[in-house]
Amino acid sequence: MERATAQRTAPTGFDVAELRTEFPILARRLGPHPLVYLDSAATAQKPRAVIEAVSRFYSEGNASVARGVHRLSGEATAAYEGARAAVARFLGAANPAQVAFVRGTTEAINLLAATLAERVEAGDEILVTRLDHHSNFVPWQRLASQRGARFVIAECDEEGELPLAEVEGKLSGRTRIVALPHVSNALGTVLPVSEIAARAHAAGALVVVDGAQGAPHLPLAVEALDVDAYAFSGHKTYGPTGIGALWLSPRLARELPPYQTGGGMIRTVGDETTDFAEAPQRFEAGTPAAAEAVGLAAAVEWMARVGIEAIAAHETALAEHAVARLESLDGVRVVGRPARRAGVLSFVVEGAHPHDVGTVLDAAGVAVRAGHHCAQPLMRRLGLPATVRASFAAFNTVEEVETLARAVERARDLFRGGRG
Repeated sequence: MERATAQRTAPTGFDVAELRTEFPILARRLGPHPLVYLDSAATAQKPRAVIEAVSRFYSEGNASVARGVHRLSGEATAAYEGARAAVARFLGAANPAQVAFVRGTTEAINLLAATLAERVEAGDEILVTRLDHHSNFVPWQRLASQRGARFVIAECDEEGELPLAEVEGKLSGRTRIVALPHVSNALGTVLPVSEIAARAHAAGALVVVDGAQGAPHLPLAVEALDVDAYAFSGHKTYGPTGIGALWLSPRLARELPPYQTGGGMIRTVGDETTDFAEAPQRFEAGTPAAAEAVGLAAAVEWMARVGIEAIAAHETALAEHAVARLESLDGVRVVGRPARRAGVLSFVVEGAHPHDVGTVLDAAGVAVRAGHHCAQPLMRRLGLPATVRASFAAFNTVEEVETLARAVERARDLFRGGRG
């Protein structure tokens, strides 16, 4: 017999039915089933405003940015720098020159690990968290190994929280870098970034934030967070693939050396030495992804037009409803119970591998993620090989949560051999 089902919630703040018409892919059917897309933590679907912005750039104004004297190049450069300003506004950053375009969060963090390397000496410490995605774990692990530093992990608890006391206990006078996610990509935990940053700075450490899941789900004010670097990916924020942004504090924007060298990031090249450009051009070697930057600007402007606070409230309500519905099913367990959760949750079905559950859900038209979610250190802490992850976006509905719950119930019954 099933546990009592929670009362349905009806998120408000914008017209979801009307908003869904802006996403062409949501009209697709998977066989007889309408598409229920619950994998936005991997990559979000794109509204028509983004698709048209990229298409318009290529069809009406395509040219290489900067240094060109012809009209198309000037227009492309203006669009590219306008995109930078739009991203700065989205991040709550006053100065667009502190925003560098990168391919995504992974490249941003590798950029930081490479350019901060000389600041780390043997015996120093780099602190990460058990909740980190591999992209904010492995680069720092590798840097620590290369420099003879200690690689320290702040542990989460059974609920998927990162206690401040745990971070404080792992900080020391030798901590040089603290790297953490804004939101756990596997559990949806929202970390207390500003509180951690205050403690890290008091210990003399720099603070790097993986905002890949924070940017799509939370209103941002990076300067108020008081961190040193914040990175996010466009494709998780309703924008194109292959583009993202790295915000740097004034100090790091001024002091960090280049990550890559080549065209576009120099002032003058002499026979013996090269004088490099100021930030952000210093971090943007080569021909930039201008069309993708324009698409990213369209995405964050679309989010602002819908209302970032309204999107966040909508996704949180959907996640809470999904937790209640899944926990009402015998044999289904939601993994982690953080006090504050963004639009991401993980669950397991008793007696079934997450990959098999994901396959059954796909047959019902429900797209979820199944696996370790590039968070193997966290999976070890939880004693799980993998989970099923459902992640929500502005276009998802309560009805889709109900479809998910019914599909999970069918999967459970299938792997129970038909027993209810």
